[in-house]
Amino acid sequence: MSPSLFDLPLQKHTVNGVQIAARVAGDGPPLLLLHGHPQTHVIWHRVWPELTRHHTCVAADLRGYGDSDKPAATPDHAPYSKRDMARDMAELMTALGHAQFDVLAHDRGARVAHRLALDHASRVRRMMLLDIAPTLDMYEGTTRAFAQAYYHWFWLIQPAPGPETMIAYDPKFYVRSIMGGRPGGLALFDPRALAEYERCAALPGTATGICEDYRAAATIDLDHDREGRARGERLRMPLRVFWGERGAVGRNFDVLELWRAIADDVDGRALPGAHYLAEEVPELIIEEAHRLFGTA
Repeated sequence: MSPSLFDLPLQKHTVNGVQIAARVAGDGPPLLLLHGHPQTHVIWHRVWPELTRHHTCVAADLRGYGDSDKPAATPDHAPYSKRDMARDMAELMTALGHAQFDVLAHDRGARVAHRLALDHASRVRRMMLLDIAPTLDMYEGTTRAFAQAYYHWFWLIQPAPGPETMIAYDPKFYVRSIMGGRPGGLALFDPRALAEYERCAALPGTATGICEDYRAAATIDLDHDREGRARGERLRMPLRVFWGERGAVGRNFDVLELWRAIADDVDGRALPGAHYLAEEVPELIIEEAHRLFGTA
């Protein structure tokens, strides 16, 4: 059996001008795993032992998060565009010797994965995304109900240094308020994982990285998405999307319809969780991963 994700050495690779932190284990076809906000790569700890039985798993911290580098902000938010964040991951997989790979991604990592699969389409074989609809459609389809449920989308994009100052003042409170405010509260998280999220939230630059990730999503990322759609850009690889039946994404958007509008081969369903599906229903994530990615 693979060692616990928590016990593996942390690797750091310099790619695309930044250091990206990752843990790697397993044997078989490569599988890149990307986390969401305000977390780190350890969100995968409950699915890690089984997935690494069948895949060479690479669990990476996005730039701005965890132990990866946190570039300084710029007025156009370009260092945190999903295009640049996706390039990090493409170059990381190259550095690890993987020309092609599958992707399993959640939340912010799933937005990076979406851009990765567009900009580096020949590299991504199959992709599973957890609890998101396309960013452009979510912003353009915002209602009062969605804005209330995802208030942080609109707070984090406010001008610097407002949000980052408040996050940095008490990062532990920030992590616990965001994660504990969803259905299920904090009880569903392993104490080791929660401690890691809190540790990384307090690292210098994390508060800026979080805000810049969201500011980019509301500006430069939307420009890239609109330009791509105008060119007829589509996802061509098999795509499976899953969302929490108790979460805000499925309540406010027709997830499958939105993905089918921009992808050729997509299916999915709601799972009995809220948002943090890899930690809430790991057995179902494993089952769906085996179905899509195989077990050989």
